[in-house]
Amino acid sequence: MPELWHEIEISPAFHDLDPMDIVWHGHYVKYLELARNALMARFDYDYPQMRESGYAWPIVDMRLKYVDMLPYGRRVIVRAEIVEWENRIKVEYVIRDAVTAKVIHKAHTIQVALNIATREMEYVCPSVLWQKLGVSSA
Repeated sequence: MPELWHEIEISPAFHDLDPMDIVWHGHYVKYLELARNALMARFDYDYPQMRESGYAWPIVDMRLKYVDMLPYGRRVIVRAEIVEWENRIKVEYVIRDAVTAKVIHKAHTIQVALNIATREMEYVCPSVLWQKLGVSSA
């Protein structure tokens, strides 16, 4: 079984702050996207390759849990891990302080395969996903 996770390190930029000098809650979604893109690129199935394979993968559900605040300049590790791939892609995320490993944020996203030609949702992930991830459907 391949390791279906990837981590990136980021440090929030000044322009990500809200008037209280902490990262505005909406920017966490951007950090998750950066980690998910890096994860999928690791398997050569980032958005351009998805499109080339005939599928779009819209996010249909996103859950966010804010555990601690994130101030300017605090280095964090964003971990993205694929935990489901048979009927949908479910990615779980954890954002941790890069120094202390304290959890700052938890989240998950769910994406479904959408056939670009027909604009119909697939109820089983296409085999190209399993091939790219190096996993089986069962």
